[in-house]
Amino acid sequence: MTDTSTRYDDAARDPHAPPPPRVPATAAAAARPVVPARGTRRGAGLGEVAFDAGGFWGDRQDINAAATLAHCERWMEELGWLENFDRVARGERTIDRPGWQFSDSEVYKLMEAAAWESARTGDAGAEALFVRLAARVTAAQDDDGYLTTAFGHPGLEPRYTDLAMGHELYNMGHLLQAAVARLRTAGADDAFVAAGRRVAEHVCREFGAGGRDELCGHPEIEVALAEFGRATGEPRYVEQARIFIERRGHGRLPVRPLLAADYFQDDVPVRDAEALRGHAVRALYLTAGAVDVAVDTGDDGLLESLVRQWRRTVERRTYLTGGMGSRHQDEGFGDDFELPADRAYCETCAGVASIMVSWRLYLATGEAEYADLIERTLYNVVAASPSADGCAFFYANPLHLREAADPVEAAGVHMRAEGGLRAPWFDVSCCPTNVARTLASLQAYAVSVDGPAALSVLQYAAGNISVELDDGRLAVSVATGYPHDGTVVLSVTDAPATPVTLRLRVPHWARRASLWSTTAAGGARRVDAAPGWAHVSQVLAAGDEIRLVLGDEPRLTWPDSRIDAVRGTVAVERGPLVLCLESPDLPAGMEIDGFVLDASAPPQPVNDGASVRLLPRPGRDVSGGGLPFGPCEDPADGTPAQRPNAPGGQPAEGGLAVRLIPYYRWAERGPSTMRVFLPASI
Repeated sequence: MTDTSTRYDDAARDPHAPPPPRVPATAAAAARPVVPARGTRRGAGLGEVAFDAGGFWGDRQDINAAATLAHCERWMEELGWLENFDRVARGERTIDRPGWQFSDSEVYKLMEAAAWESARTGDAGAEALFVRLAARVTAAQDDDGYLTTAFGHPGLEPRYTDLAMGHELYNMGHLLQAAVARLRTAGADDAFVAAGRRVAEHVCREFGAGGRDELCGHPEIEVALAEFGRATGEPRYVEQARIFIERRGHGRLPVRPLLAADYFQDDVPVRDAEALRGHAVRALYLTAGAVDVAVDTGDDGLLESLVRQWRRTVERRTYLTGGMGSRHQDEGFGDDFELPADRAYCETCAGVASIMVSWRLYLATGEAEYADLIERTLYNVVAASPSADGCAFFYANPLHLREAADPVEAAGVHMRAEGGLRAPWFDVSCCPTNVARTLASLQAYAVSVDGPAALSVLQYAAGNISVELDDGRLAVSVATGYPHDGTVVLSVTDAPATPVTLRLRVPHWARRASLWSTTAAGGARRVDAAPGWAHVSQVLAAGDEIRLVLGDEPRLTWPDSRIDAVRGTVAVERGPLVLCLESPDLPAGMEIDGFVLDASAPPQPVNDGASVRLLPRPGRDVSGGGLPFGPCEDPADGTPAQRPNAPGGQPAEGGLAVRLIPYYRWAERGPSTMRVFLPASI
């Protein structure tokens, strides 16, 4: 890639150099991505939680700020995606527009990331990036508020002539989400927020009551209008989001070859669906918007339906990693229990969208199960996508790879979502910017304030928490090596003089957790710590300590027997981390599929992973051209028929101890093969 004059101010900064000071601007301290209009529960402001530099998430946030934002801008400049806005602003005719119709949205997601990042640290470089991009974007807006570079201008198709696949409203939805971030972090309207208002007004005029009775093929405008309405205090925008949600599911969108109505979630009304279906990101963005509308309008029936859909989707259509999307054909959900490990799509953007949905459902209900899924998805999908330097990414996240990737494919713009190496950019490059905006605002999902005198700690990371309760400030420092260490110590540094409730989430996997509360005066007591919540309700004082021990012993996880693709296999987890076997950890010449795991030997902790015992896998030698199946006929001696590869069959003698690594680290050592679910011998 060539250098450009519009590069991010700190693009040359070493991502491993000391990060900028963690001192968010005062006006932005309370900024957060999701602010429901109803309810007593709120997420943390960006200034209320700070992750320690060098910690698991603090390190990733710093690399995101120092490297990923600049990386994304350079690629979009180099490929002409930013020039699209300049061309429209100049009124020039477009001859051959670079990028897909939805490339505008990547600019907006990058702007959203820059806004959150600027608020998180006060980093001038992130602010300069936002201002630079905002100037180019707003210059391309039409007088009536329409803002898209792929339609409605000289040389392009007319406006709204391909609502099913054109992504016009999708693009403008992401612009509105960037405007939400700007309004909440800058503390006042500016030219970009004003542009967002014009976009929202345009959408309401065109698609509101009495306007076009249509909708966008890719949901996004719904969740964006709802949050923009909250941020601006304009209920008409929330109402327009409701209108779009009620329109979906009645077959308004034209079907395409291989893309039926369920691909667009246009087959069944939202409140009547049984589970999420179709294109995974579309389904999840739609659900996030529907939760917002249900909460703000008091539509309890809609909210109850969305909760049911979430539960069935998690129970039957979600991978062990938290990944969603079983089918490559339509980037979509499969049927119940259709979860093949080797064909798992698990788009990174679907992981981000899953977090968006779960967070909204948590704020609406206060149930720990939503924070559990957020944790699983963060560590095993979102953390798996970016490379250690923040400049390459996974788009899809399979759980089994039989053939090592070709390094040449990952050297530039990757033309396919699939791949066994992280690529610097994609032909459809939605995931890098989605990761960027998520990491920049991540602390907003770490804790919640529940009513006048309660703090819930949802995600564990070393750092500091400081929130305002009705009777004063509650501040705690958090010391932990999570997720590689299951002990979390919270030390109170400031507290009101009245009783408060501190709720600590106990993940569902932590069956033997314990919690101890120790006062500065030396008193100690044990608190029940069953999965769900552990509560400490008392007057806290500086010097008090709460120690939560979740444990981090490796454990075997067996798939539901209805998942045909992985029946007879087992996975290994440790804390919130899914582990995997990767070919670099096998002896030379041994293949990833040539063993079974000895499930009678418990996995042992090793560094940040585990050690398991593998046994040579029995089976026929099919090198001579025979079918890869064992004999089914009964032997002549009358003993039961044996299929050599049947789970539980006796493996060959011998074995070796091998290391499993956290799934999020796979492919860091170059091209490899990998699998999460291992055939098991009991």
